[in-house]
Amino acid sequence: MAGFAALPGAVVDGDAVTHFGEPLREQRALEQGQAIAPLGDRAVVSLTGPDRLTWLDSITSQSVAHLPAGVSSELLVLDPQGRVEHAAGIVDDGETAWLLVDRDDAGPLSAWLLRMRFRAQVDIAVRDELRVIGFMGDAAGEHLSSIAPGAVVWQDPWRAVAAGGWQYAQITEHPGAERDWREAIVTAAQSDELATHLGGFRPAGVLAADALRIAAWRPRWARERDERLIPHEVDWIRSAVHLNKGCYRGQETVAKVHNLGHPPRRLVMLHLDGSDSVLPSPGDEVRSDAEGDEVGRITSSAMHHELGPIALAVVARRVPADAVLHVRSGETDITGAQEVVVPADAGSVADVPRLTRLSRRPLKQD
Repeated sequence: MAGFAALPGAVVDGDAVTHFGEPLREQRALEQGQAIAPLGDRAVVSLTGPDRLTWLDSITSQSVAHLPAGVSSELLVLDPQGRVEHAAGIVDDGETAWLLVDRDDAGPLSAWLLRMRFRAQVDIAVRDELRVIGFMGDAAGEHLSSIAPGAVVWQDPWRAVAAGGWQYAQITEHPGAERDWREAIVTAAQSDELATHLGGFRPAGVLAADALRIAAWRPRWARERDERLIPHEVDWIRSAVHLNKGCYRGQETVAKVHNLGHPPRRLVMLHLDGSDSVLPSPGDEVRSDAEGDEVGRITSSAMHHELGPIALAVVARRVPADAVLHVRSGETDITGAQEVVVPADAGSVADVPRLTRLSRRPLKQD
């Protein structure tokens, strides 16, 4: 075993290093731009050929036909009913469109794209020989460039509402605005060299990267998606859907739900009571009270270095925004206070109060 997986303290799960022995310190360093994270749970799909962008524009939710070289975006593949099937970050270098995807979706997305190619002049490949490195800040980026000059870098567009997008979170101070997240595409040899020459930067595992994602309310295909998910339910209209572009599969549902402003479910972030030192798992039931009916499911959870135990959950639209929810994890009942990401009646952000960092404090511990 070589590279990051061979570093002291590395805990490996499948293709990914989950942490290097100190996940909370790794989070802090990553957030401060002082860490580099090998993302073994991410993968790369490349598209080449003169039709790559116009063709991709015609079959996905995002307007990418005229995507400038070096500009990052995000897109979704929807089914005819508007449900999310695939998700990808995209950046084009002028010759190749690079899709950054969750590893488990690389094969299925590539297979779907091949089926949809028809006469378009585009070649599609899953690039298993490449690696993805996550980081924040210019200093980490400069160090990475010294090891992998010319590396393609995707910058997460979650920081702001993309052109043609819409923010369903009814706030004016979005936690995603602080998310300076970037992913670089490097070769396996460059990844190994980076692990050997960290240059004062700390290695961070995927647990650290995921905790920062959850705190930013950022949805992910491998976590928040299920067979029913539509983009509005997790605020994905913010970064991955262009509401004014031409026709594509699932567009009718996107327009209908947006115009009505009533997604059937909604994403919340939960500040969890950590008294029992139990962190819920994806799939755990969310209930209206300890003995009440199920109203949703946990999709992601983490121990955050500032906020304590947090989670994302998709819950029914009918759940009151001020309700304290109950998560059933095994035999343990965990209470959670909501931060509403998608309101029951989604609409404009113009006339709503600002979210402050004070309102993001975790539940008081006994």
